[in-house]
Amino acid sequence: MDEAGLEGALESIVDAVRDNLESEIRGSLSSAVNATGVIVHTNLGRAPLSSRATDAVAEIARGYSNLEFDLETGKRGSRHRHAAHLLERLFPGTDAVVVNNAAAAVMLSLNTFALGKEVVISRGELVEIGGSFRVPDILERSGARLREVGTTNKTRIEDYAKAVGPETGALLRVHPSNFRIVGFTESATTEELVALGKEKDLPVIEDFGSGNLLSLAPFGLTREPTVAQSLASGVALSIFSGDKLLGGPQAGILVGHRTAIDACRKNPLARALRVDKMAYAALEATLLSFVEGKATTEIPVLRMLAASNEEISERSNRLIAGIDTSGTVTLSTENATSRVGGGAAADAEIPTTVIVVTQKGVSADALVTTLRNHRPPVIARISEGRVLLDLRTVAPEQELHVLAALSELA
Repeated sequence: MDEAGLEGALESIVDAVRDNLESEIRGSLSSAVNATGVIVHTNLGRAPLSSRATDAVAEIARGYSNLEFDLETGKRGSRHRHAAHLLERLFPGTDAVVVNNAAAAVMLSLNTFALGKEVVISRGELVEIGGSFRVPDILERSGARLREVGTTNKTRIEDYAKAVGPETGALLRVHPSNFRIVGFTESATTEELVALGKEKDLPVIEDFGSGNLLSLAPFGLTREPTVAQSLASGVALSIFSGDKLLGGPQAGILVGHRTAIDACRKNPLARALRVDKMAYAALEATLLSFVEGKATTEIPVLRMLAASNEEISERSNRLIAGIDTSGTVTLSTENATSRVGGGAAADAEIPTTVIVVTQKGVSADALVTTLRNHRPPVIARISEGRVLLDLRTVAPEQELHVLAALSELA
């Protein structure tokens, strides 16, 4: 090997060593471009925060705050007051408490009202949520005992009534947000459960799931109820996530009767499940968008839902027009569907346009791996052996990353 060749080989070795060292010492958590078309993608961090929310987090994170300090009295305050006033404005006559996720909220509520007692729930609602977590397991950890009623496809109010006894602590309703049972089915309404709860002096707790505060009907999604509808049924507590259709940070939000919320707030478990100042900052900023009527323009999840197929098609065609495909890579567009994700509107399909990526002699698995190894990673999906990119879930400012990744392929 001549001197020039040796110098080149040494540079390659040095570059490889540098890359390995950098990969070992960099943080494992990194930003990614979600081009899957799944809007609330659990594996990719669920809802992206609005600019308003990220600004609020930065403001609170960089210094001190009144997290547990009462500015009026100059004495110690409670962090539980944060966000509660905004939720009360959205749902007048209620109170609220925030913990670190919806599973924690369910555990807190059941531990508060049914510790050592039975919780009555339909067999058709004993669901498994993400990460192999199952409702019966969470219920057991709360210290309550499971009392199943009805069958998988049919549970009537009479089934609940027969199960209620001296050992009953609460009635639990789990909204089927991540699955659908169709065909020969029947279930008691939440209003029927509330009436039974009043008759038996038992709280009705609804694990509402996705936390959509606005009707999704304008987006063509007519089967997903709102939190307001849950509360209007008269439940003692409605529990939902902060990082799904609400579009905020990870949080479990309990809204309901003041006496029920006060009991949960006083439970020592609430301290173990509490959220930090940055979560409150992001949640309050997100809730303010709803209070001020700006949610559909400010919150990314709702903007993605509202985007038309025509808009996505225009963005997709404009992007691929800027890529030289004279080599082995072929880029085209076609109609497809996006998904809500995050256990919400399980059977809903949103019309969209996808970019189809193929490369001669290269498998779809190899292509998505190459895109995933880009910095930042571009996460695509495979359908029928082809790689698809859906710009519905790609913020306009991230299109440059997709363009760079596809240009490298081409």
